[in-house]
Amino acid sequence: MIGRLKEAAKKEKDVLQIKLPRHVAITMDGIETWAVKNDISFEDAYHKAFLILRSTVRSQVKLKIPITSFYVLDESYDKESESYGPFLDAISSMFNELASSEFINENKVKISVLGKWYNLPGRVVDSIKNAIEETKDYDSYFVNFCINYSGQGEIVDAVKLLGMQIRAGKVDPELIDKELIKENLYTSYFLPPNLAIKNGNTKSTGGFLLWDSVKAKIYFTNKLFPDFDRTEFMDAIREYQKGG
Repeated sequence: MIGRLKEAAKKEKDVLQIKLPRHVAITMDGIETWAVKNDISFEDAYHKAFLILRSTVRSQVKLKIPITSFYVLDESYDKESESYGPFLDAISSMFNELASSEFINENKVKISVLGKWYNLPGRVVDSIKNAIEETKDYDSYFVNFCINYSGQGEIVDAVKLLGMQIRAGKVDPELIDKELIKENLYTSYFLPPNLAIKNGNTKSTGGFLLWDSVKAKIYFTNKLFPDFDRTEFMDAIREYQKGG
C-alpha cells in the first residue's frame, strides 16, 4: 500500500510538469462485478467505490484540473436487481457527505448532477438537491455526476428543446448547428472532456457524454472501479499527455 502511494505521489509530480486536461470524464463500471468476485456485500462495495471517487476529486484539486465528470448510474440500470436499493442508499449518503464536506467547501467545489435524477426516490433526490444548493455559489472546481443518465437520452432531450424553440418561432431550423445543439445539452455550460477514463472489462464508453466526447482521448484501465486508485488516475493523465 505504501509503495502504491509513493508511486502515485511521484507520478503526480511528473504530470504537473506537462499540460493537463481541463475536463476528465470517468466511468464507475464494475462495482457489482467486483462485489461478487470478492464475496463482498453490495453496500461495502459501493462504500469503497465512493471513497475512491472522493479520493479522485482530491487528486483533481491537487492537480488543478477544473472539471471532472463521473458516470454513476445509467438510466437503463436494472431497477429490480438486488443491488439497486443499496446503490441508491450509497448515492444518497455520498451527497449528504459532500454537502457538508470541509474539503468541498474549502476548495469551492461546485456539485452538478446530469440526467433524470429527479425521477429517483425522494431520499436520493433530497440529498442531491441539498448538495447542489450548498455548493451553488462555488466556481473554483466543478464535479459533475451523471445519475439516471443516458448519452442518447441527453441528445434526444436537446432535440426536444430545439423543437419547442422552433415551434415557438425562436429558432430558425436552417440555423441549427453544432454550437446550438451544445447549448441545449445537459452539459451546455461545460467544456467537453479532453480525457475519458473507462473502467470495467468492456471496451465501450457506454454513451458517456456521447455528444461531448467526440474528441476526447479514451483511456481503458481494464480495472473494475473499486480497484481504480490514484496511481491509475495518474497513468491515465500521463497517457493523455503523450498526445496522439
